[in-house]
Amino acid sequence: MNTALEIVLPGRVEPNGLQVTRRDLPAPGPRQALVRVEASGVSFAEQQMRRGKYYDQPAFPFVPGYDLVGTVIEVGAEVDPALIGRRVAALTKTGGWSSLVVLDAAELVRVPGELDPAEAETFVVNGITAWQMLYRTASVRPGQTILVHGANGGVGSTLVQLARAAGVHVIGTASARNAAAVQALGATWIDYRGDVAEQVRALAPNGVDAVFDHVGGPGIVDSFRLLAPGGTLVSYGTASTKNDEGNSRLPVLRLFARLLWWNALPNKRSAHFFNIWAGKRNATRFHNRIIEDLGAVFDLAAAGTLRAQVAARIPLTEAARAMELAESGTVTGKVVLVP
Repeated sequence: MNTALEIVLPGRVEPNGLQVTRRDLPAPGPRQALVRVEASGVSFAEQQMRRGKYYDQPAFPFVPGYDLVGTVIEVGAEVDPALIGRRVAALTKTGGWSSLVVLDAAELVRVPGELDPAEAETFVVNGITAWQMLYRTASVRPGQTILVHGANGGVGSTLVQLARAAGVHVIGTASARNAAAVQALGATWIDYRGDVAEQVRALAPNGVDAVFDHVGGPGIVDSFRLLAPGGTLVSYGTASTKNDEGNSRLPVLRLFARLLWWNALPNKRSAHFFNIWAGKRNATRFHNRIIEDLGAVFDLAAAGTLRAQVAARIPLTEAARAMELAESGTVTGKVVLVP
C-alpha cells in the first residue's frame, strides 16, 4: 500500500483553508500506472474551483490539480513494464495536487529527458490549450497578426511563443509591470488598463486575424470588433466575472449565447469558445489528440524554441501560499507545486 500526501479543497474557502492530508492508495489496476508527482501547476481553473465557480467542477471536498508531471513507479496488468522509470505528463482536471496518483496508462504523455519537471509542467494544460486554439480552432498562418489578452499569463505566454515561432505577429495585453516580460517573448505590448481597442487599431488598422480572449465580460465585444474580415475570435474563459456572486454557469452561458449570435450574422467573422475537454465522448480520439499536440509542444520546448515561464516553485505542502501568489496578478508564467 502506498500513502499519498494530498491537498484537499474542502469547500468555498480562502487559500489558507486548503487542507494537507494523507491517503492510502491501492496498487494500480489493469491498464493503470502509479505516478510519483514531481510537479503540478496552479492554474486559473483551481482559482475558480476554490470559489465554487468552475463550470463543471466536482462536489466538495476534492483534490485540485489540473495537470502534472511525474515518474511512473509501478504499473498494473496489461501495461508495458518498460513504462516504469519514465517521466510522463498527464491532463487530470482534478487530483494533481498529490505526491502519488494512479492514472490510466494510455493517457500518459512522454516527457523529453531534456526538460526539467517544473518547466515541462508549465506546458501541459497551457501548451495543449495554446496549440489547439492556434492551430485547431483559429488555423493561424505565418504572416498574420493576432491579439493575445493576458500575454504574461500561463496560456498567454505560451500562445505568444508558439505564434512567434510560426512567423505570426503578436500584440499582447498586460499590465505595465509585465511589459518587459511580454516584449521579451516577442510580442508588441499594450497596456490592458488603457483603451485596448484604440491601441490595437493604431497597430493593425485593418483589424487582426485572431483574438484570444480569456477575460469575457463586456470587453468581449471589442475583441470581436477588432477582427479583420475572415478573422476568428477564440474565447476561453470569463476571468472578468471571477468574483461575481450567483450561479457560476450564467456568465459562461451568456458568453455562449453571444458567440452563437455573432456566428449567425453575415459578417465574415467567426467566434468560438474553446473547451479543452470538448470531444471527450470519443475517448480514443481525444487522448490521441492530447498526446499528439502536447508531444509537439514538448518537442519545441526541448529544442529551445519555447521557454518555460515558471513564476515560482513552491512545496506541495505550501499550496495555500502558491494559490495566493498565483492569484496576486504579480507574476509572469505559472506557479508550480513541487515535492
